[in-house]
Amino acid sequence: MILDTLPNIKYLDSGQFFLIAGPCAVESKDLCFEIAERMIEICEELKIPFVFKGSYKKANRSRLDSFTGIGDEKALGILKEVKEHFLVPVTTDVHSAEEATRAADFVDVLQIPAFLCRQTDLLVAAAKTQKLVSIKKGQFMNAESMKHAVDKVKMSGNEKVCLIERGTTFGYQDLVVDFRGIPIMQDLEVPVVLDCTHSLQEPNQSVGVTGGKPRFIETIAKAGIAVGVDGLFIETHPDPSIAKSDGANMMALDNMSQLLSRLTKIRKIIANEE
Repeated sequence: MILDTLPNIKYLDSGQFFLIAGPCAVESKDLCFEIAERMIEICEELKIPFVFKGSYKKANRSRLDSFTGIGDEKALGILKEVKEHFLVPVTTDVHSAEEATRAADFVDVLQIPAFLCRQTDLLVAAAKTQKLVSIKKGQFMNAESMKHAVDKVKMSGNEKVCLIERGTTFGYQDLVVDFRGIPIMQDLEVPVVLDCTHSLQEPNQSVGVTGGKPRFIETIAKAGIAVGVDGLFIETHPDPSIAKSDGANMMALDNMSQLLSRLTKIRKIIANEE
């Protein structure tokens, strides 16, 4: 199993989905530690394999004055501190071949953003780090076409790859999830993750700040579990209203325990039917 290559990953034999969760952006050490500590408590209780996520740099922003980060080295250092202090695997997104090489020294999983999922030099560079490469399906691509992104990683000498479904562009300011894409991408023999937060974004707002519909996170997550997704991706924050990035579609940290408890119950029911 691909996930068992991750250092300090737990509960892979629990029969549960695995979870990628954390703040959209690394805002501070205190924030990351608060979220990591709480998420680990929840995942320990529910026996959920957990990967901590935080973007060290936000490169894809609508406005010039949007928050992009606290500094690359500082943010990457915080991710490494989370990894070493809490003994959990960590992931971050990268936007260029150079970033992939640099970030690989700090994290366990390199995430390829949706808009860059066809960027050959980025995929090849990420593959060559021998880290697990997590590729988000582009909003402009169908599930079948992600075969080529997977092939780029594997043909570059790295079998450790997974895919993330994050919705498909519908008009200009909405995304929809086609749940048929999950088994289609699983046919590529890689784990498939459902991004329950970014698939609810409302991009391209006239004010230059992305909106979202976080009240549907549970709806999307339940549907994903029902169709057999391998993992979930959920961004969370103690107070999304003051988050420096993507607060409009994040789950409040206080709501994560109840949400995940319900989702694990659904997973157990489905597993028993199988």
